[in-house]
Amino acid sequence: MRLRRPLAVLLGLLAAVSLTGCRTSPSVAAYVGDEQVTAEELQAAVDERLADPAIAEAVGGAGGDFSRQVLTLLLREEVYAAAAQRYDVAVTDADVSGFVDRSLAGQDAEALFAQAASQGFSRDDVLESARQQLLRRELAEAAGEAEPLDEAALRARYEEVRGGLEQVELGYLVVPDQLTADGVVAELTADPAAYPAVAARFPGQNTLPAVQPVALADVPAPLADGVTTAAPGTAFAVTVPQVTGVVVVYVGQRATPAFEEVRGQLEDEAATGAEEAGAALVDEVRADLDVTVNPRYGALEDDVVRPADGGVVDLLDDAADPGTGTTGSGG
Repeated sequence: MRLRRPLAVLLGLLAAVSLTGCRTSPSVAAYVGDEQVTAEELQAAVDERLADPAIAEAVGGAGGDFSRQVLTLLLREEVYAAAAQRYDVAVTDADVSGFVDRSLAGQDAEALFAQAASQGFSRDDVLESARQQLLRRELAEAAGEAEPLDEAALRARYEEVRGGLEQVELGYLVVPDQLTADGVVAELTADPAAYPAVAARFPGQNTLPAVQPVALADVPAPLADGVTTAAPGTAFAVTVPQVTGVVVVYVGQRATPAFEEVRGQLEDEAATGAEEAGAALVDEVRADLDVTVNPRYGALEDDVVRPADGGVVDLLDDAADPGTGTTGSGG
C-alpha cells in the first residue's frame, strides 16, 4: 500500500474562487471585501509570469484568457489571506517547503515546476497552492472542525502500511546494444559506486544520473520483475518496448523507512478530512467578503472567470499532476 501523496493534486488545487456583486471601476480588476486587485497589479502579475519563456510559450503570450487565469489566482490569495486573519492562523515558508519536499518523496522539484509552467503556472503559484492546502488544515483545527492528529493513530497507520513502504536503491540507464549492456552490467556489479560515472557516459531522458531510493510500488512496470528478484548490489539488462537500445538496471539495498521518516506523509494522509472542513470555512469567508470582478475582465461561470461572451474555456481546468493526472478543487 502506498501513502497518498498530497503533491499529486497540488497543480489541480490551483482552482478558481467564487465571485459575487457588481462593484466596478476602470482602474480596479476586482474587489475582495475592503481590498482591491487593481488593473495595474493584475498586469504586473501577468507580466511577471510571462517573463518565464516556458509559461509564455504555454499560454501563447499576453491575452485575455491568461489575464483571467492570473486574476483568479490573485483573488484566491486574497480570500485565503482574509480567512487566515479571521481565524488567526498562519503557514510559514518553512512549513510549505517541508510539505513540498515530503510530498515529492525524492522526486525532482524542478520537474514539478516545469510541468506547472507548461500549463501556465509559475513556481510561486505552485507554492501558494501548497500553502493554501496547509492553511485549510490550520483553519479546521482553529475552528474546532478537526481534531489534532493523534500520535497513536499515526503509529497504528504506520504499522498498517509499512509493508508497502519498502524502498530500493535504484538506477537505470539506456545503452545502444546488448554487448554494451553486458559490459555495463559487469562493471556496475563489480563496483556499484561507479554508477554516476557510468550513467554520465549514457545521458538521456531514460537515464537516472544517480542511484536514488524508490518505493517498490513506484518501480516502472517493465523493470519490476527484475528488480524484485535481483540481489542487492547487482545489475541486470532488459529490453523495454518503445525504448531504443537496452536498459541496464542497478539494484542497491532495500529498506523500510522508520516511523519518523514518514511521519509527515502519514500526517498529510490523515489530514484529508481537515482540509475538507477548512475548505468549507474558506467558502464562508469568501461569501462574507462580497468578492466582485470587473466585467471588463470577463464573466463568472461555475466560480471561474471566463470570457464575457460566454465561452467555455475553463482557465484552470485539469491542471494535473504529471505523474497521476489527478485534479482537485481548492475550495
